Amino acid sequence: MADLIAFLNANSGALNLLFAAVVAVATVVYAWLTAKLVSETRRLRQVQTEPHIEVFYRPRDEWISLLDVVAKNIGNGPAYDIKFTWEATVSNKGSNNLLTRVRELNGFNSGIAYLGPNQEFFSFWTQMTEDFEDKVATQIRVRSTCRGVTGAIYDRQHAIDLSELKGISRIGEPPLLKMAKSLEALQNDLHRVATGFSRPKVDVFTQEDRERERQEWEERKAQLREQQGQSERAP
Repeated sequence: MADLIAFLNANSGALNLLFAAVVAVATVVYAWLTAKLVSETRRLRQVQTEPHIEVFYRPRDEWISLLDVVAKNIGNGPAYDIKFTWEATVSNKGSNNLLTRVRELNGFNSGIAYLGPNQEFFSFWTQMTEDFEDKVATQIRVRSTCRGVTGAIYDRQHAIDLSELKGISRIGEPPLLKMAKSLEALQNDLHRVATGFSRPKVDVFTQEDRERERQEWEERKAQLREQQGQSERAP
């Protein structure tokens, strides 16, 4: 024990220097971690308020060859003053029809004032059975710009590749569409019944019917007993 105390007294200067170095390194690391945490927190808050616009096509439930064009805000913040520019990679009859249809939609042509989080703007775009080969050979490049709630401008590029539709097929109807059709048919049936155009067929069995049926049954049993007695008396 005495040797340890003597060693510490003899090397107190070096030990103090080593301790100071460890404290300095720990302080630098702590400051770096704090700065990184602040940066991550700031980025997280920014993500929670910034918009994220995506532009894509979507086959309709009614028929797979009918396409909608969709602009959707998948971000957590609202998007303001959304503008679009459209360009086809190949100029042919199919691409011209696609771009002409888009330019007829005022929202995609002149812009959309506002899209909230998870809100979308969509419209029927095209029927792929018309000029199919030309349309699937076309890629549409879309540029979208919008303003976030903080005033920051967001610029994104989108690619719509209709060649993805080659070879796809669908079996049966989507469940939601089938349910909607069933509910519509049920509504029409109830309407016809309520308005008198279609009356339900109901067979009413009254007490008089029961009494008449009972009498007929009694008469039938009496006839059977009489026939049985005659057969027994016959030689």
